[in-house]
Amino acid sequence: MRREIKPALAALGFLLAASPASAADPSALYTQHCAACHGGDRLGALGPALIPEALGRMKPEAAVSVIAKGRAATQMPAFGDQLSGEEIAALAGFIQQPLAAVPSWEMADIKATHVVSHPPASLPKQPVYDADPLNLFTVVEAGDHHVTILDGDRFVPLARFQSRFALHGGAKYSPDGRFVYLASRDGWVTQYDMWSLQIVAEVRAGINTRNIAVSEDGRFVMAGNMLPHSLVVLDARDLTPLKVIGVMNGKGKTSRVSAVYTAPPRQSFIVALKDIPEIWEISTSETSRPVFGGFVHNHEAGMVEAIGIQSGLFAIRRIELDETLDDFFFDPGYANLLGASRDGAAAQVVNLNVGRRIATVPLPGMPHLGSGISWKSEDRTLIATPHLKESAISIIDTKTWRIVKRLETLGPGFFMRSHENTPYAWTDASLSQRRDTIQIIDKRTLETVRTLTPAPNRTVSHVEFTRDGRYALVSLWEDDGALIVFDAATFEEITRLPMRKPSGKYNVWNKIRFSEGTSH
Repeated sequence: MRREIKPALAALGFLLAASPASAADPSALYTQHCAACHGGDRLGALGPALIPEALGRMKPEAAVSVIAKGRAATQMPAFGDQLSGEEIAALAGFIQQPLAAVPSWEMADIKATHVVSHPPASLPKQPVYDADPLNLFTVVEAGDHHVTILDGDRFVPLARFQSRFALHGGAKYSPDGRFVYLASRDGWVTQYDMWSLQIVAEVRAGINTRNIAVSEDGRFVMAGNMLPHSLVVLDARDLTPLKVIGVMNGKGKTSRVSAVYTAPPRQSFIVALKDIPEIWEISTSETSRPVFGGFVHNHEAGMVEAIGIQSGLFAIRRIELDETLDDFFFDPGYANLLGASRDGAAAQVVNLNVGRRIATVPLPGMPHLGSGISWKSEDRTLIATPHLKESAISIIDTKTWRIVKRLETLGPGFFMRSHENTPYAWTDASLSQRRDTIQIIDKRTLETVRTLTPAPNRTVSHVEFTRDGRYALVSLWEDDGALIVFDAATFEEITRLPMRKPSGKYNVWNKIRFSEGTSH
């Protein structure tokens, strides 16, 4: 008979105050029941890493539930029949304790995980289906850790495969749209062929990875890590590890990576650091201009005298800031970026050409700039960003870097999306009591024109458009959720596709063309 697990929640609080002699030994329990799959060092093996940086915002009671009941559609078994409530609570507390030291994950470790399942030379010369390969969606289903490849014309799944644990979202494509690259929270990078519908290669680039980016020429994938403090360059053809770049300032202080994106016109990756007030620009071209790491005495051709000269591929240009950045958004020309810290009250505008801050924008309420959008409005370009802690959207003029409108919403939201072929922007209120609503904003008048409630009392979020902008796909963000397809002009529901908590969906065309209504 299965033991009652409710006492485990009370036991968790009890254990915090219990003496070592009276509490279950979590280390021994972990070694006996968890180490075979999750590694003796808690850094993962067949299963994911079990450290706070990999578990994210998982609450203690959620950890108790997973240990007791297992996790659906994974190899995680239920331990409710084997362990007492006190033992389960001890394990839940143990895996949420930080490690004594930041673990290393060097090139040899990365190479040892590299697997090529289908070598690039073996892949077909054309798609194995008759759908438009540039109007496909990669849909991340967080409910059971799967990915669905969806035909964006007929709204029919073409394939579905099991993903790594806790994909971070933000699928990235090769410039031609053939390959999609996915990163998991515990460091795995997966390359999937959108033509043959099969995994090409995988590699574990870190222990806890923030996100990935693909270079403008499609040659490189860069992974930005929270643990260890590093950037990892992979060959985009089959994820062969090429280079590990330690993230450290001139004084030896290391940093987690907040975000890494590609800047196509600049032939570079732009990296924000979480613990050091710097932005790094890393060249993806062998012919990049020299970067000077310190004082320059002479710029004369052939007579350059300077400190720390770097040039060519992966040369690092450091831009010092007053504050760190958690995320950022480029203006359309990639000359400027708008970045903010999650605990700050203002955003910084950094000109990448001159390498310094040129403006400050008051943006309290934790702006989610990584989910911002931009569009042309007469003779100016506007950037709009939702806020994670305030019921508002801030709309900013990129000529003056002033807020032209603060639009009140029904609640704090996470995502905002649009498309160049629609006059409307769609946003959610998923972090509020009005989590079941989608607001539609007219980009011409900057006013809300419609509110949709496609699933009362259930969370809806993350809008993405088809290649032509005719249809908007909304996630019903529940375990027994769905993709809800709307006509983008009439706002009428077209169809509903059952899915397991579809946390994000990414259209090939919109991503590779950097549509003004989607994210990087």
